[in-house]
Formats: sequence, structure tokens, C-alpha cells
Amino acid sequence: MTYKETLDYLFNALPMFQRVGASAFKKDLSNTIKLCSHLGNPQDKFQSVHVAGTNGKGSTSHAICAVLMKAGYKVGLYTSPHLKSFTERIKVNGQEIPEAEVVHFVAQNQEFIEELHPSFFEMTVGMAFWYFAKTRVDIAVVEVGMGGRLDSTNIIQPKVSVITNISMDHMQYLGNTLKEIAGEKAGIIKQNTPVVISQKQEEIEDVFLEIAHSKNAAIFFADQEFEVNSSTISDNSLRSYTIRKGAFSYSLYLDLLGVYQIKNLPGILKSIDVLRSLGYNINDTHIKSGLMQIVNLTGLKGRWQVLSRSPLMVCDTGHNEDGMKMLVEQIRNTPHDKLFFILGMVNDKDLSKVLALLPQHAYYFFCQANIPRALGVDLLSEMAVAAGLEGEVEKDVNKAIEKAMKKAGPKDMIFIGGSTFVVAEIKEL
Repeated sequence: MTYKETLDYLFNALPMFQRVGASAFKKDLSNTIKLCSHLGNPQDKFQSVHVAGTNGKGSTSHAICAVLMKAGYKVGLYTSPHLKSFTERIKVNGQEIPEAEVVHFVAQNQEFIEELHPSFFEMTVGMAFWYFAKTRVDIAVVEVGMGGRLDSTNIIQPKVSVITNISMDHMQYLGNTLKEIAGEKAGIIKQNTPVVISQKQEEIEDVFLEIAHSKNAAIFFADQEFEVNSSTISDNSLRSYTIRKGAFSYSLYLDLLGVYQIKNLPGILKSIDVLRSLGYNINDTHIKSGLMQIVNLTGLKGRWQVLSRSPLMVCDTGHNEDGMKMLVEQIRNTPHDKLFFILGMVNDKDLSKVLALLPQHAYYFFCQANIPRALGVDLLSEMAVAAGLEGEVEKDVNKAIEKAMKKAGPKDMIFIGGSTFVVAEIKEL
């Protein structure tokens, strides 16, 4: 099979949660265990960092990867979903898995895949671990897909587990309360393995403490150790932060411009501290240099990504209530005249809470990503108008961008978001 034929086979033969939703979700590790056993248990052949959470786990994973790369390590990175290309999910030192390796993996294992019939995600996890072992990475940063306890990635034995912000998302799969969701995310905590919690959230603190204690895992609430204050974006398009740790204070610069990184930074810094304590040779220069070059080193896309300066056009993959709250605050604090908002959403989210957060003075273009999970554009428009938002329907994301660009003046702002899959369809991403 060619690469295109291989991808068509994978997308059509295996259920993919990002496209179809619930029918592809499996709360069971047995398929992953069987697949990795068939592959010779590649997950046991490299060291790893495991990252879970509701918001921030992608940024955190890419940031830790960038710092490790600057420290001279050969670093695997597994993340999901992809935005433009399937190969984005599996990287070594920032380079995506070659298409030829994807073809080779499927051809070599097609008979077993058809016998096992794993989900698309289970198959990609197996492929990632196989590729990391094959390329002999020193360490891999592995992002959880959803939850943690029964996520396919949860067969690794990491050097450190990291759990970012917990908020209400995927409730139909993970539970209806923060405590239930936190319990699922805490499932990545392993016996005798340190765990870093990026944010101390009082209502769920005891969930993490109890599970860490039961596993004899040292637990660190990172924001209790690292106080992070944000400042403005500098002339060289980096966002500066003032970090205070005990009596010491210093500055760091990130090439990720979203103000919400203030919540991720403590966990990133504490995770690096833990790796240092375990013998990883990471100095302060590696940290500063890595955090300034996350996008260049790892290829991260879609996090407050500036696509145009005049008018200012920004996209972001944030989509749940907590994520959108932070984005709306940053939009409010970004100088602009008129605001145009290109919005699309998926059909299995709590839309009313997100719509209630959106600025009512903006002019909206309601669109629909080209996936089965997308919320129909007419229903989105109807719900948005009922929530007091004004705008028009333009189903195609890129046509909506064209219309917004024609309406916008040089000092106006265009924001594109509401769904990862809307951002994924932007031609200029």
C-alpha cells in the first residue's frame, strides 16, 4: 500500500474517537496490552514522562520535550489529535515519523491488527511505542489521550507522571464531578514513581494525595513551589514570565503566547526539577533556551497561534469551559477595534456554558468542521443566537476566514476556535 492507501485503511478500518466519538472509545487496556505484546513490548525499551490533565497537557508535553532536546537527549513525543498530518502524533527530536515507517508498520502488522481490531488510538499508541523503541530514544514524553486510568498510553512505567489542570470535559466518559474526573486522571500515578500536579485545586487535592499515598509515590503540587507571574509580550514575540521559587526570582520567556501558560509553567518546571533529581543532565540554560523555542523545536501548532498581524488573526484549540474562559480573557486584553469570531464546535460538549462565555459585541461566523462529530452549523447558529450572539452561517472554515478578512480593518481582530477540528482545517495553519 502507498502512504495514502495506508491512511485510508487506518481511518476506515479502525474506529477513531476524534471523528465518530463514543463508538470508538474503549475503557479497557487489553487491546493495547495485546498489541504491544505482539510488538515485543516496546514500551519497556525506553524511559518516559507521562502527562495527563484536562487543559494544558499538550503544551506541557511539548515544553518538557523542548527542554530535554536542548539538554542533548534524543526525545520521543507522542500527542493527539493531529491537526494537519497523521505523522504529527509521533515525533523524535521534533521530526515527524516518516510516512514510509507508517506504511511499514501497518504492512508488517496488518494481519494482527485485523484479528485484534483495535481502535485507531490503540493502534497509534502501539505504533508510537514501536517507533520510539526502534529509533532508540533516550526518553519519550507521552501525552494521555483521554482520562488516564484506562487510556491506552497507561501501560508505560514513567520516570515521572505529570497531571495538569482538571476541569469539566468528556463527562460522559470520565464522570460528572471534578473528583470523578480527577480520579480517572490520577490513574497514571504509578508505584514508587513521583507525580507532579501542576495546579493545587482544593476540591480535588485529596484525590491525588490518597492515590499517591497508596502507591508510595512522592507528590508535588508545583504551583506551591513555583510562583509564576505573567507580563507582556516582548519585542521579539515572546511572552515573559517572572518566576519566584523561595527567595529566588528570575525571568523566563516562552514562544507560546497564550496567557493560560501561566497555569502550565509550574508543572513544567517542577517536572524538570524531578528529572534533574533522577540524574538527567539539565541545566538552567537548557530550560531557558528550550522554553523560548518550543514551537521551533517540536512543531506545536494551534496554541494562541498568530496567523496575521493586520488585521490580527489568532487561532487556538481551547474548547471547554475553562479553556474558553482563559481565551476570552486574553482576547479582552488584546488591543483591537472590532472583533470577528469564527466559531465551530463538536456535538458532545456542554455548549451552553461555553456559549455563555463568548463576547456578545463580536460578529460571528458559524462554521462546521468536516468530521461526523461536528455540531451542525444551523443548530450552532440557532443556539448562539439564543445566547445573544450575532452573526452569519458560513459552513466552510476557510471561506469564513475570507469573509472575515474582507470585513475586518487593519486594527480589528479575528479569532478562530471552539474546536480543535476547526483549527485543523485552517489552510494557513
